[in-house]
Amino acid sequence: MAAPVPDSTQEGVRAFIDLHCHTSASFDSLATLGAVVRAAASRGLTHLAVTDHDRIDAALRAQDAAPPGLTIIVGEEVNTADGDLIAVFLRELVPPGMSAAETIAAVREQGGLVGIPHPFDRLRGFGRKSGAQIESIAGLVDWIETYNARVIGGSANERAARFALEHGLPGLAASDSHTVVEVGVSYNAVQGDPSTPAGLLAALGAIDMHPARATFYVRAWTPLAKIIQSMRGNGRRRAPGTVKESR
Repeated sequence: MAAPVPDSTQEGVRAFIDLHCHTSASFDSLATLGAVVRAAASRGLTHLAVTDHDRIDAALRAQDAAPPGLTIIVGEEVNTADGDLIAVFLRELVPPGMSAAETIAAVREQGGLVGIPHPFDRLRGFGRKSGAQIESIAGLVDWIETYNARVIGGSANERAARFALEHGLPGLAASDSHTVVEVGVSYNAVQGDPSTPAGLLAALGAIDMHPARATFYVRAWTPLAKIIQSMRGNGRRRAPGTVKESR
């Protein structure tokens, strides 16, 4: 990614955000927290949501580790009974395994926002199931990932873009980074300050997406990361009855 340059205009400050990023706290990433925040800052991001799978401890630590100019948003990729959700502006962990609607309600209780990641990727999340689940929560979420940099093939992202348009939802680009090289490879430019839920909601109304992907070869690290993390005792945190899926 070409590093964006923070800019001030008459409309306000221009910010550069990535709302989907994993660290080695996730069961399928080896990217250390320090390396992730340094990469985000060096590539010109002003806001990064750390969204590890079913945990927020690294995201909380990242707030103290971030260099000046980079705001860390505490987030989580929650494995619900229906599919994955991205929750941001969290104070407490949202447990996996609840229904999507119950999960969204739990996030709202914390004042947080919710998006649907990679909604039509057939290997992950809602994409592994029928369209009924995602249709049922379309009116409950704040955005759709219309470009996920880890989706293989264009049709899933294209379907996500159509879904967002049909339901009047903001669409955004996300790196879904699991390695340091992927951090910020897809990002969004917005006007205003997305450092609060209200600020981010306002910014999503006029988002400027910058979609791109890292080389496909970075995905080869994911199976290795899972093996190493499993050996370290950091396997996926599962609720009873959840289904194993690819990343």
